[in-house]
Amino acid sequence: MTDMAFDEEVDLLVIGAGAGGMTAALSGAIAGLSVLLCEKTGMVGGTTATSGGTTWVPGTELSHRAGVPDSAEDAAAFLRHVVGNRGGDARREAFLAAGAEAIAELERHSEVRFVAAAAHPDYLDGPGSAYGGRALAPVEFDGRLLGAEFDRVRPPRDVFMGLGGMMVGRGELGALLAPFASTGNLTTALKILLRYARDRLGHRRGTRLLMGNALVARLFFSLRRREVPIWFDSPLADLIRDGQAVIGAVVETPQGRRRIRARRGVVLATGGIGWNRALRERLFPPQIAPFSQAPEGNSGDGIALAVERAGAALDDGCDSAGLWMPCSLLGRPDGSQAIWPHIILDRAKPGLIAVGRDGRRFVNEAGSYHDFCLGMIRAGLSEAWLVVDSGFIRRYGLGLVLPGGRGLRRLLRQGYLRRAGNLDALAAAIGVDAQGLAESVRANNRFAETGSDADFGRGSTVVNRFNGDPEVKPNPCLGPIRQAPFYALRVVPVDLAGSGGLDCNADAQVLDREGRPIPGLYACGNDAASIFRGTYPGPGTTIGPAMVFGWKIARQLAEQG
Repeated sequence: MTDMAFDEEVDLLVIGAGAGGMTAALSGAIAGLSVLLCEKTGMVGGTTATSGGTTWVPGTELSHRAGVPDSAEDAAAFLRHVVGNRGGDARREAFLAAGAEAIAELERHSEVRFVAAAAHPDYLDGPGSAYGGRALAPVEFDGRLLGAEFDRVRPPRDVFMGLGGMMVGRGELGALLAPFASTGNLTTALKILLRYARDRLGHRRGTRLLMGNALVARLFFSLRRREVPIWFDSPLADLIRDGQAVIGAVVETPQGRRRIRARRGVVLATGGIGWNRALRERLFPPQIAPFSQAPEGNSGDGIALAVERAGAALDDGCDSAGLWMPCSLLGRPDGSQAIWPHIILDRAKPGLIAVGRDGRRFVNEAGSYHDFCLGMIRAGLSEAWLVVDSGFIRRYGLGLVLPGGRGLRRLLRQGYLRRAGNLDALAAAIGVDAQGLAESVRANNRFAETGSDADFGRGSTVVNRFNGDPEVKPNPCLGPIRQAPFYALRVVPVDLAGSGGLDCNADAQVLDREGRPIPGLYACGNDAASIFRGTYPGPGTTIGPAMVFGWKIARQLAEQG
């Protein structure tokens, strides 16, 4: 190949503008490389933009500032306990060694800002697990700083925005639902609502950005300040090879195909398996819903082309090819459906059980969303039902039903959830075994009295109790189901991210089928197989490695001289 065969030439070519890809591009620019970032869609953010944005990076200085000091050594002990002998040790060691420096450099040289959560436990207990300090939360960002390009930031899911476009933090929801309960609530509610009202005078949605939206907006703003070129609506069409090495890529732009040479490397960060039907059929278990929580533009482009055109090895993710979340679905009049992920707001609260077709429990409902769905998969369930009573609905809500029962009547009419005056009638309404359901409720009520779930250990872990109700004794995750009418809500397991992906080494180089690095080809984010081998250790364990390896790739390529 000669230079004349290319339309563009840069040091670093990054494909995909999610958290991993934008971090790679930004870090490359910080290190002095010439960078081009190509994004398939017209917006930045990928899956991160619609997520909570929590970023799991152990041992940062931020943990010390927050008063909950963490160390990479503790995290290593924790991961040895969680991952065991599933392999991938070198990649996890590389992640832990680079994490603190990556976050520190981004904070020094860009607008990326985090605060370590004082209380945000790892999802599993064990040696070295952390209650706080390890999960980093993005700092709120003012979208108005992006000017007209604010519309380039992928919005959150509409079900997570109030009044048609207002972002609300987890700690602010109570004030908005009960603004007259206290002076503090009223002040908080007025501040949020007045800001949103001003925003809507000139914007399609609120510009007060939180969570994952804040993180991707900060990365995007930093890229713009450094004048890093971003080609939108420019999907990857092919990889260009010279012998075994990848030396560039073909990108389909609005102006036509462009051949881009990458002198030091091509980074694949296209969002993982997502909507790629062939990869889903090959890797995902049959219980998983046939749609993804990822944006529809995430269709496995990077993975598929690397395997087909560069001979890359596909890693099935070991224990699990995906990371799963139980979701309830609401059909809309236009034929679309709203997807509500059941993350933390209801499953761990006392007075809820999940049952399968036989009416019996199959899992600790208060565990992480991934572990909940693994329980479904092990039980052979493509759907399950969350069962509660009227007291639970009033106190906690359920899915799209807000605390106090707000929206309940409308959602009942729309068929989102079912209601019955007794358990037998509820079982008939949802098609589960009535005897099994009755026995499950009786057992739950006994456990609520003793405070011990003899079947699945609900409320026995740190994260269970953290997400439960501290006012309920003796176990914050166990409460009776007695008050008619009774309610049931259908949930299905949906992928939120890939665990399977391209096989990579500790330097994020993509490996071929013989385990050899493919020169010039790198992957981060969901295009790379998870370093946790199908386990899900804690909050933000997809975004953390995505950003750290994005930074690490750029640093390594800059050091090549």
